Amino acid sequence: MDGFPEKVLLATDGSAGAALALRAAADLCAGAGSELHVVHVLRTFEPVPSLEGGPAADAPLRTREARELLSGEVAAAASAVGGEVEGHLREGRPEEEICALARELGAGLIVVGRKGLGTVERLVTGSVSEGVVGLAPCPVLVVKGGREAWPPSRVVVGDDTSEEARRAGELAADIAPLLGATLQLVRAFPVIVGVSGAARLAEDAAAPLRVALGRHEVSLLARARALEGRLGYRPRVSVREGEAASVLLAVAREGGEGPALVAVGRRGLGGLDRLRLGSVSTRVLRAAPGPVLVCPG
Repeated sequence: MDGFPEKVLLATDGSAGAALALRAAADLCAGAGSELHVVHVLRTFEPVPSLEGGPAADAPLRTREARELLSGEVAAAASAVGGEVEGHLREGRPEEEICALARELGAGLIVVGRKGLGTVERLVTGSVSEGVVGLAPCPVLVVKGGREAWPPSRVVVGDDTSEEARRAGELAADIAPLLGATLQLVRAFPVIVGVSGAARLAEDAAAPLRVALGRHEVSLLARARALEGRLGYRPRVSVREGEAASVLLAVAREGGEGPALVAVGRRGLGGLDRLRLGSVSTRVLRAAPGPVLVCPG
């Protein structure tokens, strides 16, 4: 990826979460001079034979309300960006239509808000934002955490040596200067299961761990050096022992200056697995206190 995307697609439903996403998209596009598009999807409903008229009877009203909502969001976005913004009204399943439009436009980033869901609902049904992350042809910025979470003062990149993580780091390095935020690369070093605390302190057990840790640090420093040209400085690096999602979430909460933006890669998946996600990126997306950037493979 060479620089911040030239086209950004903001998905909105008029909610408070979408308003925060609008603010984020406008900040980034204004800073980078990127083209901003706004989409609202009129969700389609299956007809219910037992109900006279059904959803079809309300279609003209729903379409008019959707156009009015979109018009207001486009006007707000144009005011925030200080330039022209193009609106798009689509009909269908929101996650599918948002991603289809992103492909049509050649968008390099999708920005969506995230509504607060209860634990059971979140685990059972997921959300539109998760659906977009699972299907998107480009990186997705999920803006969450309330007003205190945007703009973030820190950007934390989860680096697991993958190509997806490298791309996440590059985009994060393009975003951080636009927000005046610092950048940090973090790699989780797996806990060795089945080795007692006493044994891990023994020299024969500790030596291999030190060697592996050193390799991770060298590799991560190489990633950091590769980002110097984008940032003008070398980002901080941190290798920590623990499960990847837990480590990233802990780092995101550090600093006392509000939650960080967490950037992660999403491995290329197909079919049901792609929709289910079930990965580090999903855990971070669901539990992070602030915005999350997910870059696909």
